[in-house]
Amino acid sequence: MSYPNLEELINTIEILRSENGCAWDREQTHSSLRHNMIEEAYEAVDAINSGDMNHLKEELGDVLLQVVLHSQIAKEENSFDIEDVAKRINDKLIHRHPHVFGNLHTTDTKEILENWEKLKAEEKPHRTSQMDGISKSQSALMSAQKISNKAVKVGFEWQNDEQLLECIFSEFKEFQEAKTYDEKEEEFGDILFATVNLARRHQIDAEQALIRSNTKFMKRFRKMEELAEKPLKELTFEEWDVLWKQAKKAVSEEQ
Repeated sequence: MSYPNLEELINTIEILRSENGCAWDREQTHSSLRHNMIEEAYEAVDAINSGDMNHLKEELGDVLLQVVLHSQIAKEENSFDIEDVAKRINDKLIHRHPHVFGNLHTTDTKEILENWEKLKAEEKPHRTSQMDGISKSQSALMSAQKISNKAVKVGFEWQNDEQLLECIFSEFKEFQEAKTYDEKEEEFGDILFATVNLARRHQIDAEQALIRSNTKFMKRFRKMEELAEKPLKELTFEEWDVLWKQAKKAVSEEQ
């Protein structure tokens, strides 16, 4: 099986980075492209959430561009190339799927995931703490959920939701009692972290849940802007409350 379009993309990037290529592309480095990698990944997630497959195809292409571009830069630095990248991930997938490519016989998802973590630990013996391997660049919500998941794997867990909710309520109380900005910031962080644990206990992706709430709020706010009969800045609290309820109802009826 050949992939001529993929090969052409790799060749195109090589040309763009050459002396006869594009000045902007030649100037790029791993560091200068960091923001692009994050931005394109999030736009791909937006496409997934939209359910628009044409949009997803386009955004996955933008993500792939970042992979090929970084690989070309590394090739020019004699570090690695796109073939090395593909080999590394392929070797990893084969090693971590012994139930497909090896002698392990199981179709149980729980056992598959447990074995995945065991093999991952064997590959990274330098990681001595459960907290090792947490990305410093991902969103704080995603980090919090991963930290929570890692702690739970060794038994650090609330016995039930009631205990966790009590913890969350206590964090709100400590926030109310905080005096300085630093104290308030610390206690607010504790509120967020404890709440992320509630999401994790119910298999809710905290990041996606907040994205969903952000989207919902923006739709309702735009609807308030449409419905308002005078500038929003001139509304009283009572008028805001009435308008918000009208917007919620209107958006719900449109869906």
